[in-house]
Amino acid sequence: MAFSIEEYVRFLASKGIVLQEKDRAFIEFGQHYTGMSEQMVTVAIELTLKIQREFDGSYYIALLETFKNQWIASKQAAYAYLAQVEKELIQQ
Repeated sequence: MAFSIEEYVRFLASKGIVLQEKDRAFIEFGQHYTGMSEQMVTVAIELTLKIQREFDGSYYIALLETFKNQWIASKQAAYAYLAQVEKELIQQ
């Protein structure tokens, strides 16, 4: 089941990850700036937190822009894309 953005923020808070008001404003800005769905916004939040270990607004926006530019529209596709990028970076 996919979370709405607000549900996902509440879920994170229940796990001890409390986003600041400025982070929440940045999340909303990123969604409007890129026009991405709530599903992909929550994926971008999840990946930002997993990779950066904190909410990093610049990284979050970069992920959303990448999803948009690469026509990534599912969590599975996002994880596959990032795994491929990581593989390519390791091979360099």
